[in-house]
Amino acid sequence: MPLTASAEAARVNRRRGSAADGVCFWHTLYLGTTRYNMAPGTPDPAPDALFPMAFLVEQDPGTTASAHYHQQDQFQLVVRGHASLGLHDVRPVTVHFTGAHTAYGPIRASQDEGVWYFTLRNGFDPGARFMTMPENRVALRAVPGRSHRESVAGPLQAASAPGETLLGPDPDGMTAWRYRLDPGAPISGPDPADGGGQYWVITKGSLTRQGETLPPLSCAFVFPNDAPFQAGAGPSGLEVIAMQFPRRTTH
Repeated sequence: MPLTASAEAARVNRRRGSAADGVCFWHTLYLGTTRYNMAPGTPDPAPDALFPMAFLVEQDPGTTASAHYHQQDQFQLVVRGHASLGLHDVRPVTVHFTGAHTAYGPIRASQDEGVWYFTLRNGFDPGARFMTMPENRVALRAVPGRSHRESVAGPLQAASAPGETLLGPDPDGMTAWRYRLDPGAPISGPDPADGGGQYWVITKGSLTRQGETLPPLSCAFVFPNDAPFQAGAGPSGLEVIAMQFPRRTTH
């Protein structure tokens, strides 16, 4: 069954945080858990388990998050502010995908307003492994069969079609789409069995599903064994980004 997280409900989870490289930010948990809110002594979920993690990062203006990598596949969705992400200029709305053990960044937030981005994973990750630390570079080189995998779409222009493919589709199912719906229009998503789970993030308007209305910056996670995601646009229409992970492998 899909998991949903309203932006309004998630707001109570907003916490101040700082990373190992010294960057400060606000962190709002939507789904799952992260090292910023886990109780001491809580064991990590298995790295090969399907475990949705979704949170919103509000990176402080003028800060730079050092280049790093994670043990899980990851989507990032820029929804406010602007920054440079490696060689890419990212503004709303930009979709960024990195495969497990792919180093990316740095993320240089703008001086005036910083940058907000969702971090979305389908497996538990204990945190960033910064390339400024020699032991992390050694560990990355030791990962068997690793390859650099990174894709970017955006900043997106105003939607001119009801549906468009932004990334992929790749042979292993990794794909990202954007949908624009008129008020009250229904939507049926792609078959989630083609990938390793889907996130749906509302960027404009609202989404209605089974009596629930989700406002902008809300999200849903669809499991691979769920039926295609069914929803409708709210009274002001809907713009939503759907992101599908590659089929699961053991990293």
